Amino acid sequence: MNNVAEMVRPVERKVTRLSDLTESQQAAIRMIPAEKDAVNVPLSATRPNAIFTGQARYDAEQAGIFRKYPVPVALSALLPEPGSVVAVEAYGKPLLVSRTREDEIRVFINACQHKGSKLVEDCAVHRQGRIVCPYHAWTYGIDGKLIGVARPDMFEGVDKQARGLKELPSRVWGGVIYAQLDGREPDWSLLSQQIADDFEALGIPGAHVYGRRTFDLKANWKVVLEPFLEGYHVQRLHAASIGALFPDAPNVVDMFGPNIRQVSGRIGYYPAMLDENPDANIHKLVTHAYTAFPNLVLVSSQYYTSMMILMPTAPDRTTVHYAMLTPGPAQTEKAEEVFQRSYDLILSVFGGEDFRAAEITQAGLSCGVPEETIYCGLEANIIHYYEALEALL
Repeated sequence: MNNVAEMVRPVERKVTRLSDLTESQQAAIRMIPAEKDAVNVPLSATRPNAIFTGQARYDAEQAGIFRKYPVPVALSALLPEPGSVVAVEAYGKPLLVSRTREDEIRVFINACQHKGSKLVEDCAVHRQGRIVCPYHAWTYGIDGKLIGVARPDMFEGVDKQARGLKELPSRVWGGVIYAQLDGREPDWSLLSQQIADDFEALGIPGAHVYGRRTFDLKANWKVVLEPFLEGYHVQRLHAASIGALFPDAPNVVDMFGPNIRQVSGRIGYYPAMLDENPDANIHKLVTHAYTAFPNLVLVSSQYYTSMMILMPTAPDRTTVHYAMLTPGPAQTEKAEEVFQRSYDLILSVFGGEDFRAAEITQAGLSCGVPEETIYCGLEANIIHYYEALEALL
């Protein structure tokens, strides 16, 4: 198994300054024009309805992407301490993710080697040294080893060393745990080191998971993903919530293989802001939005970071695992109030607006309307990403 210990431990961070970011991030941010100087370029591009509704396309994506390459299953920040374990429903598979006493992240199939029973049934993070099967009480360490069998005198020839939990090859990449779902030798080449470095500069590995929520959406995973690749919808769909904070302006975009980094200025942005107060929180001035291969989304905000894993389960169904990350736990009542208000807002915006838009879009697409979707210049990143995916198919 390809197990890599997560070496970055939680560190208290107050704000992220421009100088805390990678050189590549800083260079991209310094390319953002003033809002008044932004130039929008029209685009003519379409995609057929079938990429969102067809079983053949869904099967091709499963075979050519989600089963062929490592995929994200959880955030390492969920398991900040050795001796932690959490169950994750991922891509139709029940998984167990643990941080062992040796500080290694491990990923297992959440199934007892006796009869396949789930070992952990909830999604809470547990601190414990062993896991006991609720069916027949077989006992495992969080390193996957079988350490106890109930009534061993009733079994003939059981080799405990051969009955450990089924482990999947895994790796921690920029604070995100990736696993190879079919157990084959992983191809890590599509996971950009630059993106991992960016995530570390943003504090993702050592962040605090303030809150998390799972959404079961009646929409294709790409329909759910599209809003996080474009700014066209922001002032329209989010007119009553956050739309006023973001201009209709193109992002500064970099692609690292099939990974996209977008940086954009907030309303009223001009480049000199970056040097007026070098110690300022960079998230007050610019927004980062990442789409990491193949289905991980990161969006930065002033006080927190949103991370989502969009897991396709059918042509028209997606499970979204959302987590709001903060630099650390709230230390004051005011900080807790800000975090809670932010959490309520973002769940309302994503859940009540973006995800609702995905479901009502899928309703029309599933009826065959339109026969092909059309994209404008403010949606160019969607096309860039689809081209990268299509090259793999």
